[in-house]
Amino acid sequence: METTAFEHNLSKGNVTAQLFRFALPFLISNLIQSLYSVADMVIVGQFAGTEAMSGVNIGSQATFIITNIVFGLCVGGTVLIGQYMGAGNRNAIREVIGTLFSGLLILAAVITASMLILTDPLLRLIQTPPESYAFAKSYFIVTVSGIVFIFGYNALSAVMRGLGDSKNPLYFVTIACFTNIVLDLLLVAVIPLGAMGAAIATVVSQALSMILCIIYLRKKGFIFNFSRSSFKLHKHRVRQIITVGLPSAIQNGTVGISFMFLTAFANSIGYAASAALGAVGKYNGFAILPAVAISSSVSAMVSHNIGAGEYERAKKTMLTGMLFAMAITYPIFILTQLFPAQIIKIFNDDPALLAYGVEYLRVFSFDYLLVPFVFCFNGLYTGAGHTRFSLFNSLISSVLARVPAAYVFGFVFGWGLRGIGVGAPFATLVALIVGVIFFISGKWKKQVVVLSPHGEE
Repeated sequence: METTAFEHNLSKGNVTAQLFRFALPFLISNLIQSLYSVADMVIVGQFAGTEAMSGVNIGSQATFIITNIVFGLCVGGTVLIGQYMGAGNRNAIREVIGTLFSGLLILAAVITASMLILTDPLLRLIQTPPESYAFAKSYFIVTVSGIVFIFGYNALSAVMRGLGDSKNPLYFVTIACFTNIVLDLLLVAVIPLGAMGAAIATVVSQALSMILCIIYLRKKGFIFNFSRSSFKLHKHRVRQIITVGLPSAIQNGTVGISFMFLTAFANSIGYAASAALGAVGKYNGFAILPAVAISSSVSAMVSHNIGAGEYERAKKTMLTGMLFAMAITYPIFILTQLFPAQIIKIFNDDPALLAYGVEYLRVFSFDYLLVPFVFCFNGLYTGAGHTRFSLFNSLISSVLARVPAAYVFGFVFGWGLRGIGVGAPFATLVALIVGVIFFISGKWKKQVVVLSPHGEE
């Protein structure tokens, strides 16, 4: 199969070396991309105060759910492209890409219009504190207005990962991240626009990432040429993307909604608790990124191997990923337990926020001991196309474990924010048990995307 410079078949070569080479740029890219939201929180916390910081946390929670849902749909594209790459079917790859991009453009328009109409009801639903309401609303409106850029970059990155390339997205997101930080300082510290300034910086930076990505791909002879005629919905590919991607989208949305419940619980305590939860949430994004990046890399490699019929190699990829994730995440857990106050002070040194943050972070961070296993199991199942099982497991852990546990320990037992923090490791433990059972059953080897040896359907 003829390939371009950014296409790599991940079903060949040494598993450990392949995973390391693929995961490292992806990890760095995710770390840099997460600086978007962390920069927003830190700069707003330092220059605009605790109320604005709480507003950024609340406003970003809603957009986080939407982005996660779209990322889940993109997973469907990544898996299909990866399996067709392993099977050598370029026509199917082209049709999947065109369908994914076209569908997301339509979805972006619908979601933007809907969210702008529902802004106030959503903010009231999650009990936004009065002190933070205006900040949360301005942040949410701006980020939702630029959601097409967030969708676009995530879709392009997902396609490139499906083709075996994790390096080039790193370059684009690095440029965009520095742009974001410069704009944050300009629009929050110099021009005091507060939460709205941070939102503008994020949207402009995401747009830059997407535009740079498109320019590069067009120059390098990408399989999809971005002409108007290329944007086409192929019915069969729509069904495939929905079959594989919709469970991941619902799963990601469910996880986001469960954390929104935690935000609502914290909001009921007060804006300092809400800001503390937001600070820990942003730090947590960094802490679990190694496991997230390695899990996504496992998923991409597994999809290539499943397409080539290499099931043992897929299993070895998952086990290697677990070791990589543990080697990074476990030291992070130790540092978090030793220096929780210093971590929270990076965002804001308000005494009430600091007290809540340390209390919450100490308990929540036990999640870091479990995520390497759960995420890599999910990487295996997603790459194999078993996104329905991942959805099932997520619903059990998020809906039946995380939210009830947070409420019981936080309010019934009266532990406050510390009790809310118990919900995360408790839910991850439940997900791990269910994931191990599915792995032992061997059902993950059952084909979901049916391919012939020559890649034709």
